[in-house]
Amino acid sequence: MKSSSEACSAAMEPQSASLSPSLPSSSVSTKPGQSHFRRISQTEDGSPYPIQGLVADTLYMRVKGGSKICNLLRFVTARMQGESRDDSGKLLRQVVFTGSGRAVTKTITCVEILKRKVGGLHQVSKLYYKTVMEVWANPQQGAAGTTTQRTVPAICILLSKDPLDPQDPGYQPPQNHTERQRALQEDWSAWSQLP
Repeated sequence: MKSSSEACSAAMEPQSASLSPSLPSSSVSTKPGQSHFRRISQTEDGSPYPIQGLVADTLYMRVKGGSKICNLLRFVTARMQGESRDDSGKLLRQVVFTGSGRAVTKTITCVEILKRKVGGLHQVSKLYYKTVMEVWANPQQGAAGTTTQRTVPAICILLSKDPLDPQDPGYQPPQNHTERQRALQEDWSAWSQLP
């Protein structure tokens, strides 16, 4: 008789294999030679941003899994703090960060750091789903490829120096100065304790 932990791990095994991010679910098989698929292209649907009424000079930052947070923040911080102007000579008032799949957490991290650096930013956050089409090919000669379609979570966050509608679902008011100082002190103490 199997113990409950053995039964659980046996029940979970097929599930974890079908959810592997490196292999499409259609290529997971017990037959030899069928698990060597490689992704050759990936396209996301062009769904519109779920935030309505964005001004024309809004900066759009698309965060990907391989994006470097310091590079994104250096660029945006310079624009939001007035060190850099757009082509028309105006200072940047709004920025939209978007990310999907594994980049959602990195998107949120960028937003939270920027809010602490710039301060006084109003925020509206929207969650939605995107459809991703992936083309997979088998490097073996004569083997047919496959196309998969996945639905992944995505986030769109608007940060604005100008007031936004507080009745909008997902709205967050700016942090006051004492909250911001406390958060910075917590960050500093956490960083100073790292090995």
